[in-house]
Amino acid sequence: MLDTNKMDPAIDSMLARADALVPVLRARAAEAEALGRCPDATVADYVETGLLRVCQPIAYGGYEMGYDVLCDVIQRLAHGCASQAWVYMVLADNPLKLATFSKQAQDDVWGLDTTKRIGVAVAAVGKGKPVDGGILWSGTHGFSSGIDHVHWLICGGFIEHDGERRGCMALIPRSDVTVIEDWNVVGLAGTGSKSFVVKDAFVPAHRIIDKKDYDAGTTPGAALYNSPVFRMPRGGVSAASYAAVALGAAQAMLQTFCEYTGSRKSRGKVVADDVGTQMTVGLASSELEAAERMYMGALRETMQVLERGEKVTRDQQVQGKRNCCYAAQLAMAAAHRIFNSAGGRALFNDNVMQRQFRDCFAASAHHSLSWDSASAEYGKHQLAQYR
Repeated sequence: MLDTNKMDPAIDSMLARADALVPVLRARAAEAEALGRCPDATVADYVETGLLRVCQPIAYGGYEMGYDVLCDVIQRLAHGCASQAWVYMVLADNPLKLATFSKQAQDDVWGLDTTKRIGVAVAAVGKGKPVDGGILWSGTHGFSSGIDHVHWLICGGFIEHDGERRGCMALIPRSDVTVIEDWNVVGLAGTGSKSFVVKDAFVPAHRIIDKKDYDAGTTPGAALYNSPVFRMPRGGVSAASYAAVALGAAQAMLQTFCEYTGSRKSRGKVVADDVGTQMTVGLASSELEAAERMYMGALRETMQVLERGEKVTRDQQVQGKRNCCYAAQLAMAAAHRIFNSAGGRALFNDNVMQRQFRDCFAASAHHSLSWDSASAEYGKHQLAQYR
């Protein structure tokens, strides 16, 4: 890990809490995969340690720390188990999404209990039908990580009225949805990223935000908080949270490989004395360090811009997105290199490296980390300046 000490005891304490959970998550990793969701005990640990409050508003018991702190915690937790770290990522990031809604909507969730958790399904597949006081919402939503542990859900979709479609996000109580047990996957199996159905659920107007306002940072909640983290734009460097999981899984895999290889012999020879094995460690460690410097550097630069009260430029957005996506590419390259060097024993289901390998690739497959899209967007933006 890079030196992340900001001379802030509160941040140091938060990172120490994350580090203390790493062996705990590692011990539960097989259980999470078998369950197909995050163990209840892990979510309870997240609540008890206060880790879910990293970016939550102070008004609701949170710490309003930077997105770089959140991603540092995510990356550390992924050293223990990428699936459980992914669920942490969702549950700890979604308070920022809720903070974009009206004060009344936030009170609906946190007014009586500030530990209430929010899930999300941002793909615009839901449909809202206008009625008095709000809308009736219906839709089949997918990939809602950690849904077994949430009390509310933020759903993406459209409001259709008089032949027009307006993008929006609706806040719906968990009691209004039916979960579909469809999460049977090759990687990140312990995230429980299931689909769910909503049918004609009434959503009052104060629990709806316009998607354009959300993207632009002009939602009802935008003016409620002054901390820089609430002004961070989505769609660019916010992909750092996904990169943090992929990188953490690959870093854990490298550590596992070194521990496994240190005393390993193959056909009477010490594997660690093999030059090719040594080069694998050297190359993989370089790829992972470069990945961390790329994505975390861009993220911290963005947070510094926001702390100065400045607006994140388009240049910074496309560069941040590029860096996050390429960091995932580097993590996958390192994981692939390590797995190929680990030998046949890594193929067995009781060898943790095969799960770390699968989880790294699964995390990198998220659409927010699409290298093709990010590289093309960056190239298009740069070349436009010379036309």
